[in-house]
Amino acid sequence: MGKTITIRRGYDIKLKGAAEKNIQDIPLSDVVAVKPPDFSLVVPKMLVEAGDEVLAGQALFFDKNRPDIRIPSPVSGEIAEIVRGEKRRIMEVRIIPDKKLKYQDFKTGSPDKLDRESVIKHLLDSGVWNYIRQRPFSIIANHEDVPKAIFVSCFDSAPLAPDLNFVIESDKENFQTGLHVLQTLAQGNLHVCLQKGSQETLAGLTNQLPDTNKHQISGPHPAGNVGIQIHHILPIQHKNDIVWYVNPQDVLIIGRLFAEGKYRAERLVALTGSSVSKPSYMRMISGQKLASVLDQALNTDHVRVIQGNVLSGKKSSQGDFLSFYVNQLTVIPEGDQPEFLGWLLPGFHKLSLSRTYFSWLSPNRKYNLDTNMHGELRAFVMTGQYDRVLPMNIYPVILLKAILAGDIEKMEALGIYEIAEEDFALCEFVCTSKIPVQNIVTQGLTLAREEG
Repeated sequence: MGKTITIRRGYDIKLKGAAEKNIQDIPLSDVVAVKPPDFSLVVPKMLVEAGDEVLAGQALFFDKNRPDIRIPSPVSGEIAEIVRGEKRRIMEVRIIPDKKLKYQDFKTGSPDKLDRESVIKHLLDSGVWNYIRQRPFSIIANHEDVPKAIFVSCFDSAPLAPDLNFVIESDKENFQTGLHVLQTLAQGNLHVCLQKGSQETLAGLTNQLPDTNKHQISGPHPAGNVGIQIHHILPIQHKNDIVWYVNPQDVLIIGRLFAEGKYRAERLVALTGSSVSKPSYMRMISGQKLASVLDQALNTDHVRVIQGNVLSGKKSSQGDFLSFYVNQLTVIPEGDQPEFLGWLLPGFHKLSLSRTYFSWLSPNRKYNLDTNMHGELRAFVMTGQYDRVLPMNIYPVILLKAILAGDIEKMEALGIYEIAEEDFALCEFVCTSKIPVQNIVTQGLTLAREEG
């Protein structure tokens, strides 16, 4: 068997509004958009213009620096508008979808009968390659690299995260086909991480993998983060130590490409949060307008819409479009109202990792939290809080200070190449000083990539 890893450092934030296990099919919105900012480091060079007709799977633009990286349209229809921001930066490519989608034909193919180069070409031609990302830096993988492994984490421990077992079970055949494709790419070094206790559910889908490549993970968040799993199974030692990773929902899309010969960008999006009337799973296409889901789904008006989870997701709005990699929408109350007496109250309904409030007497309570930070930015305080929630063998505060100092050599020695923003999200949540930890990590990764 592979490794059995028990994570002890971390914390599960128990929130109200988990998605119930039923699926609603969401009709296509009147406009669908692809957003170049979703793709880190991609400098878009347009292949279409307003008024052009496109097929689902047809490339809309490519990366100026890596022309093999092409971003496909999730739908067929007419290019309505190319939205530009400051300095004419392309922000959105908007498409009016056809009532009945037409797909570009990429032909079917059995991954068992294709060599690695043929698989790579098929993925690049269709634009599905963009679902394969790499550590370090969490960017689209370079197809010319040979990674030391590919990881698929079938366990998401983030607050209100979608149940990946449920998602995989909804399309088992394509998931298995996708794993075959990744196994060919990984040349035998595909690692699948399962939540401890769920291996029986997925046993039939992963039987083509050697037992040594199937790992059982248990523990509080961030145990489900792929970066934490890589750290404990196959650590990244230096900048050129490359590991690829793929989300299970994206494995399904890869599987559909080879089984159907189509780029079908459907995904099950968990609509979660205490401000949602009936949290559930929505079958949507990437790029759909969020209003098509949220207009009738909220139980209050003054809310924060987040694409992703409350820790590492991005602030959004009902007028926005579903981002390329997003599998979860979270809606919680906006916390912009002052609090009478603040921390002086006993706080029976306030979440705290310490025993500041009496809520610690109810460890299984689920909370209706808003976005209030309950404090403001201050200097670093050496409390050991970060170490209690970050299950990695690094020194988080010292690494963050090295980033702020711009000391690349020290950053490398302290493990900058092992981390991503999501791995430090809990550190930001528990931080007494309200330090923007994830922004600092982004700053460090950018500096390491450009000058390291």
